[in-house]
Amino acid sequence: MKPEFRKLRIGQLDRALKPYLAVKDWPRPQKGWIRAIREATGVTVREMAKRLRKAPSLAVYLEKSEAEYRITLGSLREAADALGCQLVYALVPKTGSIQELSEERARARASENVRAVEHSMALEDQAVGRVEEKIEEETRRTLKRSPNK
Repeated sequence: MKPEFRKLRIGQLDRALKPYLAVKDWPRPQKGWIRAIREATGVTVREMAKRLRKAPSLAVYLEKSEAEYRITLGSLREAADALGCQLVYALVPKTGSIQELSEERARARASENVRAVEHSMALEDQAVGRVEEKIEEETRRTLKRSPNK
């Protein structure tokens, strides 16, 4: 991806994920969203199964598999629909933004490259030092070009 398009995409992703950052640390109900919403809205297991056009045992299985982080997105979407809800799905950086994740990756690659060269130079008694400064320079260069190369 060309650097100018990459920067645009990072900006778009950061803006799109902004609302999710506010809720990313909220805890999920211990027994899962399906059961919590079903119980809060007064929907019985049988009623949910009927809406899903499945056996009641499958409705219980969906609740259990979600609580154990084993549910598929397709099944979660079907359960949400049966409960009159919409599945909202996003990958949100644990800390910072997509821009910061990109910069971290560039810095890690730059550090690896600079330290490898510095090590080789030291073996030949030609080390020049200023490793941290060189890492920052290489990071800036890496960020200017596409990271997928």
